[in-house]
Amino acid sequence: MSVLPDSYTQYSKRREGYDHDLYAWSNMHARPSITWPEGSVAVWLCVSLEWFPITPGGPFTAPGHMVTPYPDYRHYTARDYGNRVGAWRFLDAFEKAGVKASFAANAAIAERYPELVAAVSAGGHEIIAHSTDMNGTIDSTLDPAAERALIAEAMERIERASGVRPTGWLSIARQQSFATLDILKEQGLTYCCDWVNDELPYRFTNGLVNLPLNHELSDRQIITVQQKSADSWAQSMRDAFDWLAREAKESGGGRMLPIHLTPYIMGLPYRIGALECLLADLAGREEAWFARGDRIVAVWEAQT
Repeated sequence: MSVLPDSYTQYSKRREGYDHDLYAWSNMHARPSITWPEGSVAVWLCVSLEWFPITPGGPFTAPGHMVTPYPDYRHYTARDYGNRVGAWRFLDAFEKAGVKASFAANAAIAERYPELVAAVSAGGHEIIAHSTDMNGTIDSTLDPAAERALIAEAMERIERASGVRPTGWLSIARQQSFATLDILKEQGLTYCCDWVNDELPYRFTNGLVNLPLNHELSDRQIITVQQKSADSWAQSMRDAFDWLAREAKESGGGRMLPIHLTPYIMGLPYRIGALECLLADLAGREEAWFARGDRIVAVWEAQT
């Protein structure tokens, strides 16, 4: 049996919450209440517009990437279906329900699908920066200078192709390095969506805001990973909404329901109906306030 030195269990930064100074840790129920302009539950629809190079690259494979030997036309074209067909069904569904959403777009999407990105903006939806493409991954082994160049390139290409400079950022796989938060701040971004440890926005020490986009509430996780039906996914969203609405009523403070959508998953003809029914249901509830990510952050910032 090995004997460890006393220093092994002694860590100078250990404290309540996480062992870092990136943000002031707190329980959600202990914070001042938030009030939304309408209702008590902010419903945030976030759509991923992704372009997958036919060959994976980077330090790790992004979720949804090619899985069979090159050239993997089956999975490559299945993902392209989302941008050619599925995303347009989303736009129709959002217009029918009278709701606005955020679209997290790769720079390659803005360049390769200009008609789609123009339709997103014309519909009053938000564009969030989602790196260069699905090989534009970040992790702790990436040199800060290379990461800074990657993020700057994504922002510049999206702005040049779409005419819009995003204020929000979603990393590939929600993955960051130790330098990411400061680099995003340097680029003039207001918020990121990578940290999933809360159900309301919170502020990092450097001033950047985190808008939690919980992967457990995504169609990818529930339908693709857990292998549940589209109707089961929609019921999960209703269950989450009902719980949050009840919690908001009991606590007197607003709550947030992030719904992460993937066009090549939920945009299929046998699934899109479940999304349309869900949107119609939630849009008709007095507790619901559908809002873009930037709007949720602005309302939250005005009260904190």
